[in-house]
Amino acid sequence: MNRGFYIILSAQFFSSLADNVLLFAAIALLKNLAAPSWQTPVLQQFFVFAFIILAPFVGAFSDAIPKGKVMFLSNSIKIVGCAAMLLGLHPLFAYGCVGIGAALYSPAKYGILTECLPSNRLVWANGWMEGLTVASIILGAIVGGLLVGHRVDEHIIQSLAQLKFNGGIDTAPEFGILVTLGLYLVAAILNYFIPKLPIEHQLTNRNPGFLLLDFWQSFLKLWKDPLGQVSLAVTSLFWGAGTCLRFIIIAWSAVALKFDLEQATQLTALVAVGLAIGSVVAAKAVPLEHAVKVLPLGIAMGFTVLGMVLVTDWRVALLMLILVGSLAGSFLIPMNALLQHRGHLLMGSGHSIAVQNFNENLSILLMLGAYALMIDAGLSINTIVILFGLFISITMGLLNHKHGRDQG
Repeated sequence: MNRGFYIILSAQFFSSLADNVLLFAAIALLKNLAAPSWQTPVLQQFFVFAFIILAPFVGAFSDAIPKGKVMFLSNSIKIVGCAAMLLGLHPLFAYGCVGIGAALYSPAKYGILTECLPSNRLVWANGWMEGLTVASIILGAIVGGLLVGHRVDEHIIQSLAQLKFNGGIDTAPEFGILVTLGLYLVAAILNYFIPKLPIEHQLTNRNPGFLLLDFWQSFLKLWKDPLGQVSLAVTSLFWGAGTCLRFIIIAWSAVALKFDLEQATQLTALVAVGLAIGSVVAAKAVPLEHAVKVLPLGIAMGFTVLGMVLVTDWRVALLMLILVGSLAGSFLIPMNALLQHRGHLLMGSGHSIAVQNFNENLSILLMLGAYALMIDAGLSINTIVILFGLFISITMGLLNHKHGRDQG
């Protein structure tokens, strides 16, 4: 592979690592501010809201200028949001600003793969991209947990307090945000050195109304394409379910395993470990033309989640969460590559990934909302786990049945 591909991977790793560390730092900052507990899931909703609102515009923007430049500009917006949080802007609004940068970043980081690689290398490249993204999630959970933990308060913050000038850093969450700012800067430097590739689609009309109509046409085109439809539905389900699962694991581990918040936070990294394993297996074993054959793995994933209600031993929990992640990675990577390939053929990679982001983040908003309503209704965490696992298995079963019927 050429040098540019590895620069893209490195830039994505550091940017994603910063996103994940910042999430935990922002949650801890909300706790320090004595914010209401409902603001914790809302923090994630503020982040994904930009993906939905900007979806009609970011794809066209990504396709209209070199994607390396898009990634650099997007990462600069993340830096502004992170710095604003450090300077005192409420975490909800500051994290929302970071979400704007992420919304712009996403079509470019995936779309650039279709421009620099042939279609027969897309599953392989996605395996690397998702594998490193998952590694950043794992490391982000570990580093984020450590940065907001008592060790930083006891050692680093006390040491900074002895200095004449410490930049106003006097809490562990603030120190975590400062570290995150450094990670974003590293990503921006790498973005700057991404090779300039030919522009895929020039904007013929910059009118917002035209862009909305163009997005809607792309939306319909991808949903009407049989392969685009199934891959879009599966990836949307995965990201909605995966985001909810992070919160569910934290609540479940407190009840089933008696874990505190720091332990529970790091437990979420195990699903990402499994996702990395599944990604590697899928990248090597599943060619693009056989991507839809992995759908039954999603059904198995849902039933594995159901098994969480029987677990009270942390060692069994470790294995189960890794298995959940492995099954998820095994069907996500082929579906993601298939969606990129179909989108690239039908409308251009930036447009298709914008549609993908819209659907995936709408799924996240809806599923987080459903999770919050179940909590508000007083359902036990085991009941929520059962409903969650059944929803995944039934939905994946319906998609598998529908695709089989369409193919027949």
